[in-house]
Amino acid sequence: MFNVWAILAAVAAYFLGNISPAILVSRAIGGKEGDIRKQGSGNPGTTNMLRVYGKKAAAVTLLIDVLKGVAAVLIGRAVGGAPLAYLCGFLAEMGHMYPVCWGFKGGKGIATGLGIVLAISPVYGLLELAVAVVFFVTTKMVSPGSLAAAAALPVLAHFFAPGFFWYALILGVIVIYKHRSNIRKLINHEESKISFKK
Repeated sequence: MFNVWAILAAVAAYFLGNISPAILVSRAIGGKEGDIRKQGSGNPGTTNMLRVYGKKAAAVTLLIDVLKGVAAVLIGRAVGGAPLAYLCGFLAEMGHMYPVCWGFKGGKGIATGLGIVLAISPVYGLLELAVAVVFFVTTKMVSPGSLAAAAALPVLAHFFAPGFFWYALILGVIVIYKHRSNIRKLINHEESKISFKK
């Protein structure tokens, strides 16, 4: 698996993850001072974009974040089959959460993670989405759905993508860690409910 092309695919996957539509779209709308990292929760992700810039900006952010996860897996699969696809998916997620291009301060990994698991196995991805949606609908908050999906990531990988299990376990732990402020707010009953008014 590890030849020059595989290495290039892995590097490309990481830098695909570095693409931050939240930062780029927010700067396009509000200039440098409009950077989403200076607004709302400071997280460069779909939920913060929805709260600060509205539905259209959030939709663009979500779509691009999902697609870069899909693209990373497809590149890996084309170059080195399933093993490289799993590695590229993992690296894209790490590039999203810890992007060198943005000072290693990235998003929490939910949308890109969804794109990755959808590309690995559509059933896996749809079940992850279902878990997130159930918790979102019942609580009207994004973070419980995100946390539940992160916890389910390695469990579902065991059944639908065993070769991805250890990557999924590591990513699940990191995603939960990235949501530690949300966990504190949930415990203190301070987490905001989502609104689609904009």
